[in-house]
Amino acid sequence: MIRNAKEGGTGIEKQTVSHTQMGVLFFVFMTGSSIINIPGPLIGKAGNSAWISLLISGGLGMCLLWCMLSMNRKFPGMTFVEYSRKLMGTALTAVFSAITISFLFHMLSGIVVDVGLFMISSMLRETPMYAFTFPVFMVAALTARAGLEVMVRMFTLIMFLTAFFLAFVLLLGIPDYDPSLLLPIFPEGIKPTLHGAYITFGFPYVEVFLFTMLLPFVNKSLSGKLPATMIGVLILNILTLSVSTICSIMIYGPFAGEKQYVLFALARIIEFQEIIQRIESIIGMSLILGSYMKATITLFVLSLYISQLIGIKDYRILVMPLALLGFLTGLVNFDGALDWAGRISVVHTVWGAAGFAVPLIILYIISLFKKKGQTKEQQT
Repeated sequence: MIRNAKEGGTGIEKQTVSHTQMGVLFFVFMTGSSIINIPGPLIGKAGNSAWISLLISGGLGMCLLWCMLSMNRKFPGMTFVEYSRKLMGTALTAVFSAITISFLFHMLSGIVVDVGLFMISSMLRETPMYAFTFPVFMVAALTARAGLEVMVRMFTLIMFLTAFFLAFVLLLGIPDYDPSLLLPIFPEGIKPTLHGAYITFGFPYVEVFLFTMLLPFVNKSLSGKLPATMIGVLILNILTLSVSTICSIMIYGPFAGEKQYVLFALARIIEFQEIIQRIESIIGMSLILGSYMKATITLFVLSLYISQLIGIKDYRILVMPLALLGFLTGLVNFDGALDWAGRISVVHTVWGAAGFAVPLIILYIISLFKKKGQTKEQQT
């Protein structure tokens, strides 16, 4: 059940959601666009051990999630910005937030740009990219302004719809799967596997950080069930991405790494008794819907983060300007698919670690020392 509440200290009207609804948001954010974008490039870097790369990076993401849940337990009802101020002070919070906000903005632009790149490379090649990115930004901004309640209700339905589409495609591909293509697992040693883990840690697992701003929205009476829900959802995400990657390898083998959207290519070859053919359009729909949901959550978090950092009472004031700025940045800041792929494989992970993982780990360590100091004071 969702109910209205007031966020202490900021005056921002918010809504509380159940632990299950927060799990839905977490799953669509982590899985939405990554299930289409990750398998092909990951196989290209890690080969047949791509699914092992996902297990490694997913394990690192689990460590970040554990830190987040611990901080949420120590500072109930407080967002990352709020407990960062409490532990480090306003000045240091602002310094660390410069990198965090820049990466959030990079994420927002990149998520929507990826939709445009997919459409002009796979479906409508003569259409300008802004014809796809502007509607996504507009709808994402309107949804983010509507609040968390609307997001949860919409995304639950969309999640089941896209999950059905993807499962449908993977199941219909069973007659074409060749398990022998999964071997050998480490044809070039362990380095490609670690390279794949490096890439997938940057996208999507370091991005679990965004939920440091959303966990306080969980109803306090249900917060005890939140850790099990979030951990279970992340495990489900890791399994989903791994299964999709394994299925892609069993269809295309090493050539899967040459296809940017390998699940889209997989859907093209599926046939079922001449009744079901060329169903790649549903994979395209899944990518668009998944990217829309992820962009909405990112825009919501970015607006809330900045509003709490500078003391604006209503985050909704920032949603439309940030969406417009993200749209304009996407037009001038990306030179094409190769440029975007290069950023994901090289810069994205370093930037994400500096903006998300490092501040969270630092705050977690500070909280441990402060807790020890408080315990000693109480003993004396």
